[in-house]
Amino acid sequence: MLGSSPISWKVKKQSVVVRSSAEVEYRAIASTCYEIIWLLALLKDLELTNLTLVTLYCDNQNALHISANPAFHERTKHIEIDYHYIRDQLTAKRIQPTYVSSHKQLADIFTKPLPVSQHQYLLSKLGVCSSFQHSTLGGV
Repeated sequence: MLGSSPISWKVKKQSVVVRSSAEVEYRAIASTCYEIIWLLALLKDLELTNLTLVTLYCDNQNALHISANPAFHERTKHIEIDYHYIRDQLTAKRIQPTYVSSHKQLADIFTKPLPVSQHQYLLSKLGVCSSFQHSTLGGV
């Protein structure tokens, strides 16, 4: 998101077998972090100033603990390159990984079948207006 507008989103099929969901999420954090750093460089080249710390949302608390706590490093030797990269970005205050509950995970609207109420909630968070839907369906 840039302000309240979505500017980037990506889904990728997993190409390797992993040992845990935390590892999958941690690798996703690393991949997203690489993209954030690229986007920040692009925005800087476009002479946008006052770029602040980027909040990176994740719904896996174990992955967030790995990123925030060096003590978890011993359990993650197989993802060491990603670990160091994310720690460097945290130290440089470029990213701030933050927990978001699965209920509020915006990416779910693109990847999962959702109940109507959840779908509408996520649409509203993305700033998608549904005036057509309200007038056509009688305000549903």
